[in-house]
Amino acid sequence: MTTVNTGNNYLNGLRGADTSGVQVTDGQQNLTQEDFFALLTEQLAYQDPTKPADNDQMIAQMTNFTMAEGISNMSKEFATFSQSMTSGQTLQASSLIGRNILIPSGNVSVSDGSTTTGVIAAPQSAQNVAVRIEDSSGQLIRTIQMGNKEAGTFNFEWDGKDANGDPVADGNYVIKAQGRIGNNNTALTVATHTRVNSVNVGASGQGITVNTSLGPVAFSDVIEVSEVSG
Repeated sequence: MTTVNTGNNYLNGLRGADTSGVQVTDGQQNLTQEDFFALLTEQLAYQDPTKPADNDQMIAQMTNFTMAEGISNMSKEFATFSQSMTSGQTLQASSLIGRNILIPSGNVSVSDGSTTTGVIAAPQSAQNVAVRIEDSSGQLIRTIQMGNKEAGTFNFEWDGKDANGDPVADGNYVIKAQGRIGNNNTALTVATHTRVNSVNVGASGQGITVNTSLGPVAFSDVIEVSEVSG
């Protein structure tokens, strides 16, 4: 059998020790604290009487093992905490079912002439702010003039009608906004309200999503919750 000198008296002392009485207690082949002390006892029993164990090395070994066990226990506690957080978020997300939420998207779904509301954000004062409603193919359906706006956020509303005042066909539409900031026409950020139909708890760390008429939305992307839909 090949002998390796580790430079550590305790580990070297184990070369001649009979450790057959030490059992690995868990199914993952990991040493527990009881296994460690059993090995330490065997090591002390078979050490060279002329070269007794060094107290500093013994303390260092015990400290290292205790730290490793502490880190392992901490990891388990964090895993439990993460599960609790996920459960809490699931309960919060489930309370959104049937409510309207504000999401950072200009995509909207119109059904039976439904009205769309949302928020536009201007980083600076903007002149001649206009809201454009386009269909899924990019064709302009209607433009809503909103005049000059100060920096910040402001609300808008679309009644689901085209430029002629006729209700648009049911389907998906895109709302865009722009305004003149300085000497340039600048696209402005649009967020719209949509109704939450259900909640999905993702697997493998994918997170929680709320399902709307436009598809799934990450729970973390919900900006605002408004009134219960009628």
